[in-house]
Amino acid sequence: MSRGLDPSPRTTELLERLRAFMAEHVYPQEALYYRQVADGDRWATVPLVKELQPKAREAGLWNLFLPESGHGAGLSNLDYAPLCEEMGRVHWSPQVFNCAAPDTGNMETLERFGTDEHKQRWLQPLLDGKIRSAFAMTEPAVASSDATNIETSIVRDGDDYVINGRKWWISGMGDPECAIMILLGKTDFDAPRHKQQSMILVPRDTPGVTVLRPLTVLGYDDAPHGHMEILFEDVRVPASNLLLGEGRGFEIAQARLGPGRIHHCMRMIGMAERALEAMCRRVKSRVAFGKPLAEQGVIIERIANSRIMIDQARLLTLQAAHRMDEVGNKAAKAEIAMIKVAAPSMACQVIDWAMQAHGGMGISQDTFLANYYAHARKIRFADGPDEVHRHQLGRLELAKYG
Repeated sequence: MSRGLDPSPRTTELLERLRAFMAEHVYPQEALYYRQVADGDRWATVPLVKELQPKAREAGLWNLFLPESGHGAGLSNLDYAPLCEEMGRVHWSPQVFNCAAPDTGNMETLERFGTDEHKQRWLQPLLDGKIRSAFAMTEPAVASSDATNIETSIVRDGDDYVINGRKWWISGMGDPECAIMILLGKTDFDAPRHKQQSMILVPRDTPGVTVLRPLTVLGYDDAPHGHMEILFEDVRVPASNLLLGEGRGFEIAQARLGPGRIHHCMRMIGMAERALEAMCRRVKSRVAFGKPLAEQGVIIERIANSRIMIDQARLLTLQAAHRMDEVGNKAAKAEIAMIKVAAPSMACQVIDWAMQAHGGMGISQDTFLANYYAHARKIRFADGPDEVHRHQLGRLELAKYG
């Protein structure tokens, strides 16, 4: 008999261990984390994370996202989803378990499409948490929601490729430990629209790579992770750094983005759950107009709607994960598109209601809520904006009617 969307015994056991680890090592030290960000090198990996990573590895909570049992926990997308939600409750905690974006997507890409040399030089250090990585796609001069617009050039020159262009919103490039980028550019501007793009590995220290500035998200610089604008000027890398072959960038992207979108959505659900918990505690402890906020009709309605919306998003995301496991990313594109719209929008609304319940404190640095809202709002752009996913969904629905 099928277990449906219920967690497997393996996931249940890992989830218990993960929750215990979070309770002992992560939640009690959130304030310390942000103090270390403020007091240290703003872009370097926080010492607390470095301290907790060996403990997570010893606890068997390492590389949980990877389905390959040789490198990860051997979990399906459906089995990993509840673990991803739990980690998402604290925005910085996925790095403790080596399950943070964009490293997760890059490791999956190298695992599936990298050569033996790529895996030895880049994948293994990423799996060990010794380096970090970035994914360079989005560009400031074009509408990057349509990846066929990308203008960065990747030109063959003898045994090398030469890269020229400008990228932005390149997450993680501020970290000195970010050693490698996977870059999407065009190797043939005259090929069919979806065969022009290729992906290539660019070491961070390659001459011609210049980090211009960090970008802010609703005023937050997201240190130490950060989102950088980068200039590539005559950046020369070996031809062997090209992944899979010229013109196969879209093929790689489709394999990479499906799991990444699931991860984003489950983390959003974790953030929304924590925001709802904060809202419930707040309204039970505050009095306004002669009675506790928890007895005000509008508050009760918002709490009820939050529970409905979170559970709806979770079930939709688990269904998408199940479909990906059963039929593959391409066949599950409708479900993936649905969750990518539903989960971040849900999180924005639930966090907004929690902020409102906290009054002025809700938009200050005294709670995590304002920071969580900024992250949730950002995810409505990341890995494709809402409009693109809605357009795809609408076309798929219309196609049913001939």
